[in-house]
Amino acid sequence: MPFSLENFDLDAFVAATLTEDLGAPYGQGGRDVTSEAVIPADAIFSGVMDSRHDAVIAGLPIARAFFRYLDPDVEIELLVAEGQAVAAGSDIMRLKGKGRAMLTAERSALNTVQHLTGIATMTNEYVRRIAGTGCTLLDTRKTIPGLRVLEKYATRMGGAQNHRMGLWDAAMIKDNHVAVAGSVGEAVRRAKDAGVENIICEVDRVDQIEPALAAGATHLLLDNMEPATLRGAVTLIGGRVKTEASGGVTLESIRDKAETGVDYISVGRLTQSAPAADIGLDFEQV
Repeated sequence: MPFSLENFDLDAFVAATLTEDLGAPYGQGGRDVTSEAVIPADAIFSGVMDSRHDAVIAGLPIARAFFRYLDPDVEIELLVAEGQAVAAGSDIMRLKGKGRAMLTAERSALNTVQHLTGIATMTNEYVRRIAGTGCTLLDTRKTIPGLRVLEKYATRMGGAQNHRMGLWDAAMIKDNHVAVAGSVGEAVRRAKDAGVENIICEVDRVDQIEPALAAGATHLLLDNMEPATLRGAVTLIGGRVKTEASGGVTLESIRDKAETGVDYISVGRLTQSAPAADIGLDFEQV
């Protein structure tokens, strides 16, 4: 089944990434000079991609697209499903095809899998920390420019739910908006009067809750609150709108915040700070 993501052009992404690596944007002729010099044109390689530590895998179909772009006849077997947890040493992909094409595509394919698997793996750690609380983990817009769709895909593979995909799908009123509008209530009212359906309002004090709700907020982001304050805020809101805890959440603190009764916890570091996974790819000539 072809791999596709909404609002993501896989072919264009693969072409642009390989073009960058081959030097074509810089007038360098679009060549892998090392492979051309060292690897015979008719050489056939087989290879195995493996995870060198425990991980939650994401990005294999995209890696496959890099290899097929340069060698349409390459034989590829994906050995694990997207979002599957694997142990260190697990093989995750086998492939066989033209040696030069494989070596040229290798770094782009690995970079993608390492980055997305790193995000999925960190995300899953957070998801497991709040298991059984009824709270849902959310990602944020703190993504690398140009990679948002892929990075948010990776958080889903790790078990999180996507927050806003961008500035268009919900209003999020934060301190700068409040400063200009004059108050939380006025900022929410302006969004409501503009016809915005989904209005997320950030509050960092309990006394901002009622004005935000009275003005029409549909979701409250409880920012940088300690568990005791969060618990009181959730009680005050009383299920009238969805609640979200955010700000400085770590693996050590997330469970205590989830147990306060908030519906969601958002964590920016899922996409902002996840380390790349240690994924390897070894070839041999057939």
